Amino acid sequence: MRRHPFITGFIFIFVICVFFMVCLWSLGRLGLVQDVMAGGDKVAVVDIEGLITKSRPIIEKLNRYKDNERIKAIVIRIDSPGGSVGPAQEIYEEVIKLREKKPVVASMGSVAASGGYYIACAANKIIANPGTITGSIGVIIEFANIEELLGKIGLKSIVIKSGKYKDILSPTRELKGEERDLLQGVIDNIHSQFIDAVALGRDIPREKVVEIADGRIFSGEQAKQLGLVDELGNLQDAIESAAEMSDIEGRPNVIYPEKKRPSIWEFFIEESLTRVQDFLSNNRLKASYLLSTYNKAK
Repeated sequence: MRRHPFITGFIFIFVICVFFMVCLWSLGRLGLVQDVMAGGDKVAVVDIEGLITKSRPIIEKLNRYKDNERIKAIVIRIDSPGGSVGPAQEIYEEVIKLREKKPVVASMGSVAASGGYYIACAANKIIANPGTITGSIGVIIEFANIEELLGKIGLKSIVIKSGKYKDILSPTRELKGEERDLLQGVIDNIHSQFIDAVALGRDIPREKVVEIADGRIFSGEQAKQLGLVDELGNLQDAIESAAEMSDIEGRPNVIYPEKKRPSIWEFFIEESLTRVQDFLSNNRLKASYLLSTYNKAK
């Protein structure tokens, strides 16, 4: 039976529309919708928010923007009290590589302390609000000791280990003096790495950084006076500065981070995995570039 031309045309248009929507959905999953829809030279904004516990999502965005010739500069928007040492250092190293190809400006939000500030030091320029909480150049390891509590309820911990330090920071016994010295040596070494990163990134004599690298915090205004920040301003100021550094004429097209809207199922799965990860993280040795007051407030 011969098909009516109108129905054939309708089916063809419908298939084209579906194909177009699938393409947009795929680009959206990859974070490329704005790259395709906007023309001209662009400035991309990369968010670093909350506790820094993993580096891969941020590094993937940085690498994607590094290889995109239409993106001329990157603004890293930091609103973080810090986090785990490893992820912060990995992001820092990627920013160092990125700035070799195009300008990078760090824009500080309400807080960019400890690991958040560590990452900012890799940028070409740091811009903070006058009241941004920053600094906290230090390292911390915390753990709870529940030995007395277990004794009161009649529980005893039994440990079988392969080395004398394998159960270091065990919550069921006191920390020994030699163990404290060992951990202090690790902390001092990681702290020294932090100081080196600040001195190098901010072009400040190392001895000057040592004087203020005792974990204290600063406002954005105080940080500027100390040379830890270049300018005072907001996110828009950082975008305009990045455009100027990359010789973009006129108002730049800006690629902002796309907010993911997870389904209800994805939300429950992610929330469950996060709780398990938090439980496991709190029960193992982990050094952090973290604003200590934030950690205690959790």
